[in-house]
Amino acid sequence: MEQVSGIGQNCKLGKNGGAKLRNAAVSVILCCCGAGAAWAQGAGAGFSAPSPSALEIARDAVANEVKLIDYGQTFLRYKVHTKDEKGDQLREVIETRDGTVARVVERGDRPLTPEEDAAEQARLQAMLDSPDAFRKHIQKDLSGKKMAVAMVEMLPQAMIFRFSEGQPQRPDRPAGSPAELVLDFKPNPQWNPPTMASAALTGLEGRCWIDSRTHHLVRMEADLFQGINFGLGIFAHLYPGGTFVVEQVSVGEERWIVNRFKQDVTVRAMMVKTVHQKTDLYASDFVPIREMGYQEAIHLLLDAALPSPSK
Repeated sequence: MEQVSGIGQNCKLGKNGGAKLRNAAVSVILCCCGAGAAWAQGAGAGFSAPSPSALEIARDAVANEVKLIDYGQTFLRYKVHTKDEKGDQLREVIETRDGTVARVVERGDRPLTPEEDAAEQARLQAMLDSPDAFRKHIQKDLSGKKMAVAMVEMLPQAMIFRFSEGQPQRPDRPAGSPAELVLDFKPNPQWNPPTMASAALTGLEGRCWIDSRTHHLVRMEADLFQGINFGLGIFAHLYPGGTFVVEQVSVGEERWIVNRFKQDVTVRAMMVKTVHQKTDLYASDFVPIREMGYQEAIHLLLDAALPSPSK
């Protein structure tokens, strides 16, 4: 099962334990910036310290991000283009009340070969034939969502946010839209992570752009300015110098979704294997759809025609 929607669950990369923990940490990184508008604990030039109403903004920001982690009021069909160490793939994605399913429709900017398409159809058919296996995927997703919510609740203590000096706006901000809130963030040196996964918050700094009307994250850039150990470095280690970028877009009816995710990070798993992970994910062509179960969505994907070869 694919997962793209929502800050707390947008990328699943790798199969080993270290990679899974690294991906959970990345989800936490993305969650932290979505709630950033309210937790400005200092001010840049030309800005006064946050008023007491910042507490109310904080509650709104947290509520927004929690909704995105498990948003089930509307459903979408869209495309996801991913470039990573596995290659270049385009997926057709359908959200359902049971979870999100997807079908690979292109590799390397070309339609699938008959053999590749047959393998993809067999994979989807196996999901139909084995509801228990699908339910196991759902349980894993629920665990990830619970962790993301817990991390959001740590943010007021874990991070320090300040208004960015001069409030530099994104160059691609839509013309005529209100100015965004621009915040720089860094770890709170007095905060000690209570869990192994939350250690990810201790090595990050960067900047985020927040929609001033809705307090949703629009863009976040984060850098690993120091290495991060998980389990004293035995389970995994993230090397300094890594970078992350995430962007979100409104798709209507109070629904926001991640439409861009980039990472360039080096991780060592289980003190043995060091891997350089470079990912560029872009989602587009969002279309609202009616609610349905995962079985119906898989049938829709199987019945859809593949893209025609470019002339």
